[in-house]
Amino acid sequence: MAAGAETTVPEAGAARDGAGAKLRDLEARLARLDSLMVAYSGGVDSAFLAGTAHRVLGARMLAVLADSPSLARRDMEQARGFAGSLGMPLRVVETQELDRPEYARNEADRCFHCKDELFDVMEALGRELGFAHIAYGMNADDTRDFRPGQRAAEKHAVLAPLAEAGLTKLEVRALAKAAGYPVWDRPAAPCLSSRVEYGRTVTREVLDQVEKAEESLRQLGFRELRVRHHGELARVEIARQELPRALTLEMLDAISAALKQAGFQYVTLDCAGFRSGSLNAVLPVEVLARRGA
Repeated sequence: MAAGAETTVPEAGAARDGAGAKLRDLEARLARLDSLMVAYSGGVDSAFLAGTAHRVLGARMLAVLADSPSLARRDMEQARGFAGSLGMPLRVVETQELDRPEYARNEADRCFHCKDELFDVMEALGRELGFAHIAYGMNADDTRDFRPGQRAAEKHAVLAPLAEAGLTKLEVRALAKAAGYPVWDRPAAPCLSSRVEYGRTVTREVLDQVEKAEESLRQLGFRELRVRHHGELARVEIARQELPRALTLEMLDAISAALKQAGFQYVTLDCAGFRSGSLNAVLPVEVLARRGA
């Protein structure tokens, strides 16, 4: 096993619930690779995969972070910070998915075109630097969700070591915590385009508006949230455990003022609270049934 950064090997409680065996399987899979680039966003899945790959492969791995308008600056800095804390090799690349009409028009397969662009860029980088394989942070739970990006991974023969080892989201979080990674409990942070209702064109201006709105809510003290962009209307989702804080006249006024400052004309608070992928609820059943297709 190649020497990487000096990080704690996850064991203890994580091993007792079966995740330890899956971790050893993951390590064995990574050790068989000559070299590996990891599509890295700074979220817990890609961060854990990248950290483990670095520990196993050392300099034979490279984390690749896509800098695009759909990545919030907060997420960019957190991703850089985590990589730096491990001494992990990191390359930041620019992706141009907004220049793809198929992406910008924001239909149900938007994520395919995003990942297709990313993997095109990573393949070119791999040829330049001599890296043989690409991996991304899909976990075992993701295989049961609607994720068109999986089709792009299949097209480019991108590996999914977490899913192949059978690691679920909860197990990844437990192992990341055992490893001492501060990202272990980080809320999911998909790209900013995922906040834009299907059929509404994705532009830099729209993404900037969403980013500004969500950052203003974090400044008000909320942690797990989404601002869904419905044109002039912002639909705010806040985690149910945080909703009581939002349901005062003073806080509702503050939320409304902040989002109007971000450029929305109307602001509504979704009473159902935060739900990952809530915009998918409008997709036809036959589209959702295709999952990664």
